[in-house]
Amino acid sequence: MKKHFSSYWIRSAFFSILQRFSVTLFGLINFIVLIRWSLTKEQMGTWSLFLAITTIFETTKSGLLKNAHIRYVSTSNITDEKTVIASSSLLINASISIVFILLIVFFSGNLSNWLHTGAELGTTLKWFIPGLVCMVFFSHMEAIQQSHLDFKGVFAGYFVRQVLFFALILGTALLHIPFSLPWLALYQSASIAVGAIVITIDSRKYLVGRFNPSRAWIKRIINYGGFIFGSGLVGNIFASVDQFMVASFKLSNAWVANYSAASKLNQVVDIPSYAAAEVLFPKVSKASVDEGLVKVRYLYEKMVAILLAFTIPMAIFVIAFPKLVILVIAGKNYMAAAPILQMYMITGLLRPMQNQGANLLNSIGKARLCFIINAISLGVNLLINYICLSNIGFYGSAVGTMITCLLGAICWYFVIKRQIGAVLPTMARHIAEYYKIFFMYAKGFLATQPSGK
Repeated sequence: MKKHFSSYWIRSAFFSILQRFSVTLFGLINFIVLIRWSLTKEQMGTWSLFLAITTIFETTKSGLLKNAHIRYVSTSNITDEKTVIASSSLLINASISIVFILLIVFFSGNLSNWLHTGAELGTTLKWFIPGLVCMVFFSHMEAIQQSHLDFKGVFAGYFVRQVLFFALILGTALLHIPFSLPWLALYQSASIAVGAIVITIDSRKYLVGRFNPSRAWIKRIINYGGFIFGSGLVGNIFASVDQFMVASFKLSNAWVANYSAASKLNQVVDIPSYAAAEVLFPKVSKASVDEGLVKVRYLYEKMVAILLAFTIPMAIFVIAFPKLVILVIAGKNYMAAAPILQMYMITGLLRPMQNQGANLLNSIGKARLCFIINAISLGVNLLINYICLSNIGFYGSAVGTMITCLLGAICWYFVIKRQIGAVLPTMARHIAEYYKIFFMYAKGFLATQPSGK
């Protein structure tokens, strides 16, 4: 059992972190190409809002379906039942996407007016409809892979998707073809389509060629994932609320671009946290059933500790040298984003505990509690952001988000402590242990190197 757990942990963490790293790396490279050589600051602001909207939809839908899919399939030993679960999940997936597409067709113009982007945002969303269709199959195959504790195909699908999108925008830049946001949306769609084909090919061993959804399982998945869906929705809105509020306050899309630049860099710090959530969820789900809360607490404390061990040095460097980081990545036109980046890095130190806490509550069947906390956090964030934007101006949303995250971290700590008994001193000891191990390995490695004499 111990040997199996270790091999799963190492293998799954490797592919999951590699997937997250490749997505963020190519996302950062694509961002650099677009922000430095391709799009105006106003276009960059509109593109950032487009990405925020589509990401909120897709990650929220994933929260409803993928977690339920993984939990029920990974804990079932009956092949026919697994097929019914997967079929029911696919039907819900397609239905939600159809509703979102209809909203885009009929209301994207209203959204563009509210966010003061002109017609370009609405047009770009409409051109992305083929990508939304392809995402139905991509996300379904991703859930199938992870429900069988397989992360290799997911990495391959995401990697091909990111490489193709990078090749398309790089080719456009090198050929000096004028960029337009609708064409970027089409590039995204083509990349998702190819990625879906790759992940489907790798998932063939898990497919049985039958589509037999059942009303009972549709209801069960929705009942399980309903609060996760709501929690994911408010959580994802929370992550982008600063950009939406800056746009709705008529502070110009140029300032949305500044927030986007800081947010994109901040995502690098979140790579281990989100990768860990995907690896941890199926294991915590099984541990909560088979081994109890003692094992769940152990997994949570160790995971948060190792995430913070990675995050702390990165955050300290960025907080100390924000202008250097902005200059290298985004260029001198975005130096106003440096204070935003500093505040985002402070919140980045708090996110591992909150992200893993939310993931843990969902995996042990406390999705309703997770939803309530996220809903309250969003409401508080909107209120504080509004007050700060009204009184501070451009940087108000970043200040408001930082204040909300500090309050949220305190709340999450006491919730997790009450639910599973996790305590901060234990996590701090684990962090110290990881640093001690790292320095021992580093010292040993340096000692084996030739002296050069």
